[in-house]
Amino acid sequence: MTLLLVLGVLLVLTSILLVASATTSDAEASGIGKSLAMLQAMTAAPKALTDEVDRPFSERVWEPLQARALGLGRRLSGADSAERIRRKLDLAGNPAGLTVDRVTAGKVIGAVLGVVVALLLSLLLGVGGSVRIAALLGGLVFGFFAPSLYLYQKAYDRSMEIQRDLPDAVDLMTISVESGLGFDAAVQQVARNTNGPLAEEFSRVLREMQIGQGRAAALRAMSDRTNVADLKTFVSSMVQADSFGVPVGQVLRVQSSEMRVKRRQRAEAKAQQVPVKITVPLIFCILPTLFIAVLGPAVITILDSF
Repeated sequence: MTLLLVLGVLLVLTSILLVASATTSDAEASGIGKSLAMLQAMTAAPKALTDEVDRPFSERVWEPLQARALGLGRRLSGADSAERIRRKLDLAGNPAGLTVDRVTAGKVIGAVLGVVVALLLSLLLGVGGSVRIAALLGGLVFGFFAPSLYLYQKAYDRSMEIQRDLPDAVDLMTISVESGLGFDAAVQQVARNTNGPLAEEFSRVLREMQIGQGRAAALRAMSDRTNVADLKTFVSSMVQADSFGVPVGQVLRVQSSEMRVKRRQRAEAKAQQVPVKITVPLIFCILPTLFIAVLGPAVITILDSF
């Protein structure tokens, strides 16, 4: 009886294991089938749907947001805002990736981001209602004018660099012309052997002349793209020399001498401004520490005496 009971238990367990393995295999088969069916459905999906999913984030989200911000920015800006922004871009050297539409849209996006940042800061600091409203207005104004401030700073830095490099460039042009090269070849020497925005402008002048534009028109266009007074004077002198037939070498020599004198005068003016500019840090930073170091021991001794 015991043997028969053991055999019966083994048979029952074996049947249970067989049923469980069959059920598991069926479940795995059904799961694999569902996965294969899903993959097949995704591969057989319409091309428009797959293209929509495969598009990058910038095309799906950023560009529509920028288009809406552009429409709102055009309504908020003036009628001549496009011309003013284009002028600022020219003065800034047309930074890569920036256009008139992107700057206009960036004003709206910057205003929204400024409000959000001001709101978060006001909530973190726990300020009152009036201060929070002032912070929101400040963030709105700063965010809206942030692209313009960026272009202004870029234009200022570019102008200072052009003004600093112009005397050396004119000296190189003078040496090239006096050694026998023409004016166009001298400009090419400057564009090839120097770096910076001035070399880029001279290179652009050469490209414009190669596509058929006159020398005077190309030089005037370069002058219009900058706000450096010395460059405007140089362009005006070269255009007049080209019109009246004056020797280019002589004009370049005079321009080089004048630019050297102006640069020395600017350096002297900045040197004379140093005593005035150093007054504020001297009064508020240096003198208090000096008084503490000199009079501090005496004050401590007097207090101990009393």
